[in-house]
Amino acid sequence: MHDPASKPPLAPSIQVSPDNPCPFLRGLVGEGFVDGGTVPLNTLSQTIANASGETGLKKTSARIQTRGVAMIANGFSHILKSWWSGAQLDALRGGPLDKLGAGSRILGVDGKVNEDEIARLASFGRSYKDPNTGISETGLNAAEIKTFMQDNLKRAGSSARWYYPLLMKFEWPILLKIMGKGDKDKPEERYLSVDDVRTLFNERSFPDRISKRIVSQPLLSTCALRFRWALGLTAGALALVLAALVAVAEFPNQVRAMLPQKGILAQLLPPPLPTLPQTNAAYWLEQNWSLKDRHWFHHASQGTATFPVPYEWFMALEQPRLRLVSQPGMLKDSAYLERFGFIPSPKSINTDTATLRQFGYANVYETTQAGDWSSRWTPAENVDGLPVGFARMTGVVDPATGRREEDKIGLTCAACHTGHIQYQGIDVRFDGGPAMTDLKKLELVTGLSIAYTVYVPFRFDRFADRVLGREASKADRKALKQKLSATMDFLLDWQTRYNNTIEHKKTWDGRWQQDTEEGFGRLDALNRIGNQVFAQDLALSGVKGFEKNLHAQDAPVSYPAIWTVPWFKFAQYDASIEQPLIRNAGEALGVTALLNLSDAYPEKRLWTSSVDIRTLGWIEDMLRGPDPFRAPDPAKGPKFGGLLSPKWPSQILGDAWRIDQTKVENGRKIYAEMCSGCHLPAVDTPAFWSSGHWETSGDSKVLNAVTIPLKEIKTDPEQSLVLSKRIVDVPAFLKVNTSDLQKWWQCDIPTASTSPTEMVYALGLMTVVDLVAQKWMVDQDVPDAERAKLWNMARKNCLNPAPDPRYRARPLNGIWATAPYLHNGSVPSLYWLLKPQNERPQKFCMGRRDYDPVTVGFAVTADERCKTGETQFLMTGSDGRLIQGNSVLGHSFERKEGEPKRDGVIGRIFRDDNERYDLIEYLKTL
Repeated sequence: MHDPASKPPLAPSIQVSPDNPCPFLRGLVGEGFVDGGTVPLNTLSQTIANASGETGLKKTSARIQTRGVAMIANGFSHILKSWWSGAQLDALRGGPLDKLGAGSRILGVDGKVNEDEIARLASFGRSYKDPNTGISETGLNAAEIKTFMQDNLKRAGSSARWYYPLLMKFEWPILLKIMGKGDKDKPEERYLSVDDVRTLFNERSFPDRISKRIVSQPLLSTCALRFRWALGLTAGALALVLAALVAVAEFPNQVRAMLPQKGILAQLLPPPLPTLPQTNAAYWLEQNWSLKDRHWFHHASQGTATFPVPYEWFMALEQPRLRLVSQPGMLKDSAYLERFGFIPSPKSINTDTATLRQFGYANVYETTQAGDWSSRWTPAENVDGLPVGFARMTGVVDPATGRREEDKIGLTCAACHTGHIQYQGIDVRFDGGPAMTDLKKLELVTGLSIAYTVYVPFRFDRFADRVLGREASKADRKALKQKLSATMDFLLDWQTRYNNTIEHKKTWDGRWQQDTEEGFGRLDALNRIGNQVFAQDLALSGVKGFEKNLHAQDAPVSYPAIWTVPWFKFAQYDASIEQPLIRNAGEALGVTALLNLSDAYPEKRLWTSSVDIRTLGWIEDMLRGPDPFRAPDPAKGPKFGGLLSPKWPSQILGDAWRIDQTKVENGRKIYAEMCSGCHLPAVDTPAFWSSGHWETSGDSKVLNAVTIPLKEIKTDPEQSLVLSKRIVDVPAFLKVNTSDLQKWWQCDIPTASTSPTEMVYALGLMTVVDLVAQKWMVDQDVPDAERAKLWNMARKNCLNPAPDPRYRARPLNGIWATAPYLHNGSVPSLYWLLKPQNERPQKFCMGRRDYDPVTVGFAVTADERCKTGETQFLMTGSDGRLIQGNSVLGHSFERKEGEPKRDGVIGRIFRDDNERYDLIEYLKTL
C-alpha cells in the first residue's frame, strides 16, 4: 500500500466519520494506512498486528484476536457480512464495542475531542522519564490505567452494563501495549504518554515509531495470505487433534461430560468412576461364618459366564483408557474394579496375618471360628486376586454341542449380596447385605475394553502376547483377533437391537418404554433375567426373532439383604417366589449361565446349561444353617443359624457409633407401637418365634411374612408388576407348557397359559427354570435322595395365591446395613424414611460416600452436586414427570390424630425428631 522506506505524509484532511469512535482506528484512517468505510479483515488484522511490534506466534495471535474482535464489532447480525466484506469502521457507533458514553468520554459522539477529559486522564498518571529523550512527561502505567477505567465505571453508575469491564480490557490496556514506552519485558515500567494520547485524539496521528513499524512491513498479497491461512489451518487442525487426544487421554470424564450423552462420541469413552477413597482399615463383621466359608462364598462359581469372553481373555484385557505414552492398567486390577463398587479379596486365606488384615479379615482371624461348611465342598479359588463376587468357571462344556470350552468368568450371588459401608477411612464389610456396585458401568467398560483392543493401535498385539504368548504365529494371532472381533460385533449388534426394540415398544399400560438409570446399589434384576432368558439366550442359541421379548430396565431395586431369607416362605420384594432352587437357578440364568435353547442339535441337549445346581444347593445350606426349631438346647428357644445379620459396629467405629441405651428403651416402645405389626417383633425375642406367621413346611416351618397390597403401601409400583404384567413369547419347539407346574407341584391356583407360546412372564420363567434344573439333575445322574434335598419338595414352584400385587415386610434384623431404603433404594436414610413422604429428598448421590451413623444411611444436603463418577437418584426428570421406578412415596408416617386411614400412610406422624431418633437408636440394635 505504501513505500516501506518512508512514512506516508500526514493527511488530516482525510475525513473520518464520527460513527468511528475508536481513536486508534481513526488514526489508521487519518494517516492513510487503511481506508475509511469498510476494511477487509485481512488488511485490518495485518495492519494492527504490524503496529503492535510483536513477532512470531505473538504476532499471529494478535492478528487472530483482531479478526475476532472485528468480526463482532458491528453486531452479531453482521458477522457474516464482516467476514465476507470486512469491518465497517464508519458504523461502529452503537455496536457491541461502544460503551455509549460510559467510558473515558474524551471523544464525543460528534467526533470532537474534549480537552478536559484528557486532563482528567492525566490526573490519574504521574511523571515518567522518556527512555529515548530523557525528558520527563506525564503518563500512566498499567495499574494507573486500571484505576482510571474503574473510575470511569463508577462515574457511569447505572448506565454501565455488566460487560463493560470486559470491553475495557480491549481498550486502554491494548493502547498501552501498542503505543506505550519502555521495555515490553518489564510491564511495571511501561507507560502510556498523555501527549501521545492527545496527539492521537486531536490529530489522528501516531508517534513516529508506530508508523515506522507499519510501513516497514508491507501487507501480504491475497495469494500469500491464502497460503499462510492454509498452513495455519493445517497446523491448527493438527493441534486440535493433538489437544483432543491429550484431553481424551488425561481428562476423559470432563470430555465425556461435554458431549451429548446419547451421542456416539460419548459412548466411545468409558463412563466416569468415583475416585477410590483412602482406606486406613477394613473389617469383616462376625456373622456366624468361618473365614473359609466367607472366602468360598465370595468366589464359588454358580456356573455363570457373565463376561462375554473367556477367563484368560478377561485377564488380558486393558482398561478402556487412551494413553499417549504409558500403557493403561489392566481391566482385572482389583483397584480398578473397586471403583465400580466391588470389595477387594485376597488370593487365598492360607496366607499370613498381615495380608489378611489388609483385606479386613483381622477381626475374624483373631476370634473363635464357627465350624466350616465349605470344607466339604468343591474348593473355590481366587488365584488372580479378583474382588468379591468374581468366580472362575472351570470344566466348561458347550451346552449345545457338548464340546469342552475355555474357562469362563462370571459373577456370583456374592457380587450383589455382599455389602460394605465407609466411615472416616474405615471400611466395614458384611455378607448378605446389599452391594454398592454399578453393574451397568461394568458392562459398558467391558464392551469398550474389547472394542479398544480391536481398534486402538498396538493394543491387540499386547493382548495377543498375554493370551497366546510372544512366540505365537501370525495365523494364531489372526484367529484370535477374528474371535475377539466377532464377540465385539455381537455385543454391538445386540445393543443396537435392544435400543431399537425398546424405542418402539410400549409398556403394559401404554407408556413408551425407557431405561431408568440403575446406578450404584440398584439393579433391575427381574427385567434383566427376562431379557437374558427370553431374548439373548435364544439369540445365542441361533433362534432368531425373539428380540420382541426385550423389555426396558425400568424397575430397578436395591439389592435385597439375604440373611434369614431361606426361612421366608416367599422371597423377592414382591413375595413372588417360594421355591428356593427356582429362585437361585433363575438368578444364575440371569447372570448369564450358558443355556442351549436351539433345535438345531439333538433333542437330548435341549435345556442343557452350565448352571451348577449342586453349588447353588451348598450356598443355600450355608445361608440357611440348621433348623432353628431344632435347637441343641430347647430351653434357650429357637434361633437362626447360618448367615446371621451383622451387628451395629460400635466397637469398631468410635464414639459417634455408641448406642444410647436410654434412647433404645424409648425406641423399643415406639417399635412395638408402630412397626412390629408388619415387620414382627425382633428376631431375638420369644414373640417373634411364637408369631402366627410361622407355618408348617414339611418337617419344619417357614415364615410367611406380612405382605401389604400395593394400593395400600403406595411405594413405587414397578417391581411388583414386572412378573404379572410382562408377557413373553417362546418358540413352539421348546414346548414350554406352564400348566406342567400344576402337575409337578399341585399348585393351589391355575398355571395354564391361554396361548401355547405366549405367556405371563412369571409362569414362563418358573417353567423354564424348572426345566433347566430338572435337566441338570438328569444329566448329572443325581440320586433321588439328593434331588429331594436340592428341591426341598415342601416348597412349591407355584405362584403366590395373593390376589393382587403387594410387597413383603421382612423382619428388620440388620436393617441398619441396608441403606438406601424402600425396595427401590429411593430413600437415603432411616431418618428420611420416618419423615412424611412429601418431605423426603427427591434427589441424592450414590457411589463412594461416607455412611452417616446419626441418620443411619447417607446424609443428604439440598441441591447437592454429585462428585465425579457418582450416580444421581432422581424422582422426576427435567420435564417434571415421575421417572419410572423412582418414586420416593409411600410407607409414610404422617397420619394426624383423628384422621382416617388412607393409602400410602402406614402410621401416625412422629411428634418430633427426638422420637424419630429414639426409634432409629433401637433399630440399630436389631
